[in-house]
Amino acid sequence: MWLRMGFDIGWADVAFGVRSLWTRFDRAALARRVAECWPRPERMFPCLSVRTGYDLLWKSLELPEGSEVLMSALTIPDMVRIVKHHQLVPVPVDLDLDDMAPNLDSLRRAITPATRAIVVAHLFGTHLGLDPIIKIAREHKLTIIEDYAQGFDGCHYDGHAEADVTMFSFGPIKTITAFGGGVFCVRNAELLERMQSLEKLYPVQTYWSYLKRFTKYTILTAMACRPLCDVILTVSRAAGWDYDHWINTVARAFPGPRWLERLRYQPSGPLLALLERRLRTCDTAAIAARTLRGRRLAQAMPPGAVCPGGKASEHTYWVFPVLAHDPARVIAELAGAGFDATQGSSLRVIDPPEDRPGLDPCVAREALAGMVFLPMGPAMPRRELERMGRVLGRLADDLVMDPDAVEPLIVFPRVVLDLRSG
Repeated sequence: MWLRMGFDIGWADVAFGVRSLWTRFDRAALARRVAECWPRPERMFPCLSVRTGYDLLWKSLELPEGSEVLMSALTIPDMVRIVKHHQLVPVPVDLDLDDMAPNLDSLRRAITPATRAIVVAHLFGTHLGLDPIIKIAREHKLTIIEDYAQGFDGCHYDGHAEADVTMFSFGPIKTITAFGGGVFCVRNAELLERMQSLEKLYPVQTYWSYLKRFTKYTILTAMACRPLCDVILTVSRAAGWDYDHWINTVARAFPGPRWLERLRYQPSGPLLALLERRLRTCDTAAIAARTLRGRRLAQAMPPGAVCPGGKASEHTYWVFPVLAHDPARVIAELAGAGFDATQGSSLRVIDPPEDRPGLDPCVAREALAGMVFLPMGPAMPRRELERMGRVLGRLADDLVMDPDAVEPLIVFPRVVLDLRSG
């Protein structure tokens, strides 16, 4: 079975993490070295997780209660929960499926005198052109927060020059994971100082807490190897066990009712040490190879198949989604052919405020309901990508092919590649 689940970390990195557990570190020096991996280290703020920094950001901005925060309509639930915790109102902005960018008309309609900020997510590995969004935001004096958790492709990019804050995640399922950690680029020096000062009031993550987390994700990394995962999948399906639900639950970074309390810590020395190692040894060639696999899979798809984000001008294919009328059947047929596709995702659609039902993000909602994520891990050879494309070709009636089925739907660009090479 070709797996869609995997952790972007090598066993040498895991071994380094194990050694770090028995080492005492100068955390301040490690934080500086993490920041120095980026072009402008004076702007960089390493923290326990993106959620931690996001919580600190809203604390530091001190917006009036009831202020509205515009957000890309697809995001993880905790990002919405954190906004609400600070007595702010999350407002969804529907998406253009071609590049998964906020739709500009939806953005303009969502802005009110209470709007104070906009959070723009680069989804699925896309790198959005933010200039039109930033132009609108500046006209209305909005704080611009760029969520680059799914788009990271190296430390050469520390965010759009006009964004106020850019967020990078190195959580369990992210590119070059350190099994945790986030880095924020904060361009306003006073705002950065407030965030850092507030974080210093938090306790430091204990070695025991880090050990439990590190051990859990090391075990999951081992389970993601093909022979073992084949057995787990076979047993779970025979027993009627919801493997997707289980893996999404255990992979969550901050589970349980005390999730907010769990994220309010300073990062431990071992976490910072592993994060610095991952950033300094970032394998951009591996990211380029993943990008090429994504393009090859796009080329292998049946003509007219619809992929959210498929027309983004820059795309590193962190994941590869396709839309289906009958996701369950597509997943079952792919599983029978040896491909572990899933509809499971940590993403959720943001509901509009009760008094503004006209802002319901119907495009994002319909797309997420039909989204199937295809496997395309580093071990998959070109012939298997092409074979998966042929399987999907036989399922064309179950894929969303009609450009009028969801507005606006996107067809895969016909990527020009020499599939005989590489």
